[in-house]
Amino acid sequence: MDELYHLHGLLLDADRFPLLVASILLCAVVGMISGPLAGNAMPFIWHIYAALFGKFGDRLDKKTRQRPDLMFRGFVICMVALLVALVLGGYVEVFIERFSYGGLVEVILLSLFLSAGSIWFSLLKLYFAMGAKDKLSKGAYFSIARTMRRNLNAGDDFAITRVALGLAARGFDKALIAPSLWYLIGGLPLVMVYSALAALTWRFGKDGFNTGFAAVPMALERLMGYVPSLFSALLLTLAASITPTAKLLSGISAWLGVKDRAPYEQGGAPLSALAWSLKLSLGGATQDISGSAIKAEWVGPKGSTARLEHKHLKRGIYINIIAHILFIASLLWAYMWSGLMG
Repeated sequence: MDELYHLHGLLLDADRFPLLVASILLCAVVGMISGPLAGNAMPFIWHIYAALFGKFGDRLDKKTRQRPDLMFRGFVICMVALLVALVLGGYVEVFIERFSYGGLVEVILLSLFLSAGSIWFSLLKLYFAMGAKDKLSKGAYFSIARTMRRNLNAGDDFAITRVALGLAARGFDKALIAPSLWYLIGGLPLVMVYSALAALTWRFGKDGFNTGFAAVPMALERLMGYVPSLFSALLLTLAASITPTAKLLSGISAWLGVKDRAPYEQGGAPLSALAWSLKLSLGGATQDISGSAIKAEWVGPKGSTARLEHKHLKRGIYINIIAHILFIASLLWAYMWSGLMG
């Protein structure tokens, strides 16, 4: 037991647990009140990276160029973004040491790397619009389209709902669990590194259907994000056990085998866990906001439906919220366990 506690102390700083919980609650409350920033529900820091590298990267990402050339260009952009993250991380650490205010400054800064409430806001806006039984207006799904970088104007309600449930799973993974775990391990500097990779992957990755420009940041993000994605899937699977009509055993079966599961670039284990728990077909072909085709795999158990309705979105939102609660509970339990062992 002493060895286990020593390993726990080496990997995770117990003092960060309450700060992380406070940051999650802060971004949840503020996000639900204010809604997505400029229609984008992803973390604020992703907006910064998109503003710094988005348009410049688009000019470099030319389809007429050879793939090795585009990969090298993407590598350069990735290295610059990581350098920015490391430099800012060092300055932030110094700033927090000088102006801590009982951890308040760190809580506020960390909340900029997370997203919870704004994703709920986007999903609930679509849910209430679907409940009105009128034809969906563009405003009902605008934030979902912008957050997921999808052109949903030509899609039907079923396709829009599939993308929304994809946001519920992938946003929980990339915008909450992964940055949270890296914060516990390495503090804000490590969160900045992961967020830089996640933001570049989100901006240029196109779920793997890209020219090669995003190959390097996607590979590095996968190295840092794979284990957190398994934890995200576990929480979503456990959340299904207390969700009406969802099936825990079906969710567990998403962990077995490889057929009809989402590749990592297309949502991975979290999307598979949500699809199998609800017995739905998620994924499928869509169009990127730039017009590129996203020929994603269909994800879900045999016999599942792709004709998603109002009730399916409700269950997906419910699972997402319960998974957040389970994550916060696990953080509080880990903090109390650290105190008892200390």
